[in-house]
Amino acid sequence: MFNHYPTVASNGTTRHPASELQELLLATDVLATFLQELADFAVCTIGGDVSASVTVTLDGHPTTAASSDAHAAQYDEVQYSQNEGPGLTAMRIGKVVLINDLAGDERFSQYRPHALALGVRSCLSLPLSGENNAVGALSLYSRRTHGFGPTAQAEAKRFADEASRALTLAIRVAHDVEITEQLVAALSSRTMIDRGVGIIMGHNRCDAHTAFAVLRGASQNRNVTLRVVATGIISAVGNKPPTNGHPFRS
Repeated sequence: MFNHYPTVASNGTTRHPASELQELLLATDVLATFLQELADFAVCTIGGDVSASVTVTLDGHPTTAASSDAHAAQYDEVQYSQNEGPGLTAMRIGKVVLINDLAGDERFSQYRPHALALGVRSCLSLPLSGENNAVGALSLYSRRTHGFGPTAQAEAKRFADEASRALTLAIRVAHDVEITEQLVAALSSRTMIDRGVGIIMGHNRCDAHTAFAVLRGASQNRNVTLRVVATGIISAVGNKPPTNGHPFRS
């Protein structure tokens, strides 16, 4: 059964799961790490014989981004192989899916026998929303029937709402990191090209426009990028491969 909100930390202070989720997000800079800690935190919050997984999908391809244990990952794989199941349904229609007793539930006829064979008896899957066309689901599995009563469902819904907000923020952070890395790579490439142009200007005693035309001609003739040509020129002049200089700092 679920622990009641708010929680009490080991030092005796009262904590709310929203604060815990925010700390998880601030303490991790990789989305995959955040989602793993989210799954682990869900199990700690819920308590009992429960496994948890976080399924996300980008461009229509679902995958288990995190799982509290190997069992949860196996349960998810059954859904993917059969293209049906509570987690996928929650994610696709944006509604909570509850299975009290999988043996007597007539939904998911392809998924049911495989999941039962693995020991799943009840399941609660809740949709998670995110940005940039990303959606997901938090799936809670139990090896006993009726593992999620009305109180547990209500508390799980509140937890999923908080998790959705944190997931949205985490996706924003991950997207910003990706954009930043691309920008740094572009600036680094541009720096290398400018250095190559400068060497050509000094060697040929020409202006920047003419030097760049020479560099571009070599790039086209050799069918390689401008950066590769520039790197070769810098290496030849310096007798060693060039460095990217000092890393960019905020």
